[in-house]
Amino acid sequence: MPIAPNFTSIFSKDWEINFTQCTPNGYLKYTDLCNLLQLTAGDHAEAGGISFTDMQEFHQAWVMSRMRIEIESLPKWKDIVTVKTWIISLENSRSVRALEMYANGKKIIGCETFWAVFNTKLRRPEALALPHEHFEKYAAHFSTEERVKKIDLQKEMKTVNERKVVLSDLDIVNHVNNVKYLEWCLDLVDAKAIMKQKLKSFDMNFMKELTLGDAVSIDEFSIENKSNYSILKDGKACFGLELDWK
Repeated sequence: MPIAPNFTSIFSKDWEINFTQCTPNGYLKYTDLCNLLQLTAGDHAEAGGISFTDMQEFHQAWVMSRMRIEIESLPKWKDIVTVKTWIISLENSRSVRALEMYANGKKIIGCETFWAVFNTKLRRPEALALPHEHFEKYAAHFSTEERVKKIDLQKEMKTVNERKVVLSDLDIVNHVNNVKYLEWCLDLVDAKAIMKQKLKSFDMNFMKELTLGDAVSIDEFSIENKSNYSILKDGKACFGLELDWK
């Protein structure tokens, strides 16, 4: 698609929180928070001519490699929130994108994401085939206090669950959607901690894709105010999650 006539390098979009996106206490689910952030990033990419549809002409797609979210507070049912996003860097096959969520003019959530360009036929990273010079890059404009990072997965982790990938786990790129990994892990967390909004920040690392029928184990290690989870296939980590509690 051509670049939208109203394209801007800093993009914002309003969203209304609906009841399907909320936990029983009426506040936005962490998984749906991730979805809203990524949908906004996708809308910005579409406006700038580097969307999934544009990239599929070259058998390419954006896949997430790392994500960090810092939470001041969560929006609730019927709240109108504004999500802002911009690109920090984009070189060859890699891009870092910042996102912020606002409610009533106040920043409540900051997020930094690290993306890779993925060839959907060859199933490997490669340089972006589309022009992106019209996107201004904001190399010193960050949305989080800490940057995205590599999670240190502890050797002492213990297996707490096992599962097999089913059709509802897959997305349009034909692999497990990144938010599904988070959902699998949060389902193992004490529900009271989630309902009381004790989560201050979390980091996710996506290392290897999973596809239909794959059997995985979920390992856990907790110490003080941190909980680490790892999803493994054949003993090799595909996903890492670090939860930082208040």
